[in-house]
Amino acid sequence: MRDRFWELPLPKLARDEWEALCDGCGKCCLNKIEFEDTNELAFTRVACKLLDGDACRCSSYANRHDYVPDCVVLTPNKIKEIAWWLPATCAYRLRHEGRPLYDWHHLISGSTDSVHDAGVSVRGWTVNELSVSEEDWEDHIIEDLS
Repeated sequence: MRDRFWELPLPKLARDEWEALCDGCGKCCLNKIEFEDTNELAFTRVACKLLDGDACRCSSYANRHDYVPDCVVLTPNKIKEIAWWLPATCAYRLRHEGRPLYDWHHLISGSTDSVHDAGVSVRGWTVNELSVSEEDWEDHIIEDLS
């Protein structure tokens, strides 16, 4: 990968650079509720059944569509239409908006643990979607995901 590739415009990234941009927070794997009457988006602490809540990574990333057919594939071509529902701290959203990565991002800090050390990941506070009925997701809304 190129030196400081994360500072390049997203469409200029090679596939491995794009994948490496993920900060490993796990927030994109949280289920969201979109209120149609207000167009408001609410994050919940209810996580996709494939999220490893300790590692904050998909437990079956390469095969996730076999288990979660509607899992969103984030690509440079889709970022413009998808960025609004990504968490405010997401590296993809930050770079799409022309903003720099946070100091806790592993590409800056040199450690994949720094996202957890900074308290920015979902480690330890999610509930698996298999244990919560969809009707009860509103009971798990998170106030702020920054």
